[in-house]
Amino acid sequence: MKIFLSLPFFWILGTAIAAGQQASQIRLNQLGYYPRCPKVALVADAGTAKFFLRDTRDGKVAYSGALNKQKQNGESGQGMSLADFSSFTRPGRYELSIPEAGTSYPFSIGAGVYKELASASVKAFYYQRVSEALSAPYAGKWARAAGHPDTSVLIHPSAASEGRPAGSRIFSPGGWYDAGDYNKYIVNSGITMGTLLSLCEDFPDYVSGLDLNIPESNNRLPDILDEVLCNLRWMLTMQDPSDGGVYHKLTNAEFDGMVMPGITKADRYVVQKGTAATLDFAAVTAQAARVLRKYGKELPGLSDSCLKASVRAWGWARSKPALLYDQERNNTLYKPAVNTGGYGDRDLSDEWIWAAAELAVTTGDDAYYRAVNFFPDEKMPLPSWGNVRLLAYYTLLRSRAKLSPAIQVGIPDLKVRLLKLAEQLLAAARTSPFKTPMGGTDHDFIWGSNAVAANQGIALIQAYLRTGAKKYLDAAAANLDYLLGRNGTGYSFITGYGSKTPMHPHHRPSAADGIEEPVPGLLVGGPNPGQQDRVPLPSAVPSEAYADDERSYATNEIAINWNAPLAYLVNALEALQYRSGYSPASKQAF
Repeated sequence: MKIFLSLPFFWILGTAIAAGQQASQIRLNQLGYYPRCPKVALVADAGTAKFFLRDTRDGKVAYSGALNKQKQNGESGQGMSLADFSSFTRPGRYELSIPEAGTSYPFSIGAGVYKELASASVKAFYYQRVSEALSAPYAGKWARAAGHPDTSVLIHPSAASEGRPAGSRIFSPGGWYDAGDYNKYIVNSGITMGTLLSLCEDFPDYVSGLDLNIPESNNRLPDILDEVLCNLRWMLTMQDPSDGGVYHKLTNAEFDGMVMPGITKADRYVVQKGTAATLDFAAVTAQAARVLRKYGKELPGLSDSCLKASVRAWGWARSKPALLYDQERNNTLYKPAVNTGGYGDRDLSDEWIWAAAELAVTTGDDAYYRAVNFFPDEKMPLPSWGNVRLLAYYTLLRSRAKLSPAIQVGIPDLKVRLLKLAEQLLAAARTSPFKTPMGGTDHDFIWGSNAVAANQGIALIQAYLRTGAKKYLDAAAANLDYLLGRNGTGYSFITGYGSKTPMHPHHRPSAADGIEEPVPGLLVGGPNPGQQDRVPLPSAVPSEAYADDERSYATNEIAINWNAPLAYLVNALEALQYRSGYSPASKQAF
């Protein structure tokens, strides 16, 4: 490797390469890298050429190296080469120039390189607020009128009870729109809230300084908690006060069209109470009670109210341990038929584990722990709305010092399992054509595959927090590289962050507001060859099966449960950032 101080002869050649070729051949993190973070770019079909890192201020070459040929990109057969410039640490703004491939998008090297994205990934939830106008001082060009007041929501016949007969109305405003649609779902709110609350628990000092520029920013709470409270308060309205059960969702009977929120005036309903929703609610409110305890002066009584709601929800679930939400069956029994997101789940063992863990840790009562089988098998499934078991394990690990002796017994084995998962992800990175844990197998490319990448990153950060081992943090950062452009499509999958980003997400406000740029900070679903929406894709190769098309809800929708792990990943990396290397300060007792 050499460091150059003069303009090379190929500078003119590099600038002449077409932008389309640039985008298709050089895959790297389009935002940048911490100085001491691994820095890798992938180049498609570039042979064995050299690469040159040049300063965008003057075009001078600051560093050069040889491309290393890698394995082909899966089914595509496309040759891949790797440019590794990890040893280069000088802060600045740079481009990679490769004679055979062109010039990359510009990127930065420096401390706090993800600071803006870290805030934006959480600020994205502000843009999803229901029942509230978004004003220009906070929303900028994406300011909009309030939509869906939800102050008079009908009890659907499937949800009828003696105290709340069908057709009666309840007050259930606020919360977040779930995804590209305008409905609100307890199950998906569950994993979303659990992930964001975990960020608050793992990095309390860091999140207290996170500035989101939201209407509540000048109060005495961390901005992220202000945002979380918007959805928490809505969730509390979804519990039936007569028995503690929780309605599965608040929804239209059919999806709204691609219009701004509040344009349509269709009736809104709460539907059947179910065990999955009630247990997810119990877990979230127990965790929230724990997080909110230190804010008793700012939020008097809220922590206690959350815990009471959690205990009541647990009691209802114990009386109805397997009441499933079956939308198709309900539509044969009740009118109107409801055809919005089902979030049906036929295996509730993970919900029981998660709710029991949060209640056991918050209350200190081992009875919750004894009530369920915490370790039914050796699996450590990544979190998804349909499998929240790992959220429980994260809670037990982070709270290990506070656990009773009866629970402590299982913690060493749980740590072994977590590290085994982390090692499997490291092994996947060695086989992936992108040199990231994401993409080690084609099975990663499911509906919402980008959330798989983010949740893999969280698992690796959890392993780092338990061990301080640099390799896990490196691998987590590699998956953020994947999300920001080092992938099979060349896209940065986060709206507004990067040079080649989604412009047409399946997101109703972004489609209908007349603004060219979509709402920023939203993570789209990502490559998914399933074509559940039947929208044509540019490639059948799993890692390339993505279309920036607002019709493509199977690859290009946004969702709160996808943005939450993105928010955790990028904010955790900022909290643990490499600005001073892997210092002891990055291994606080979280």
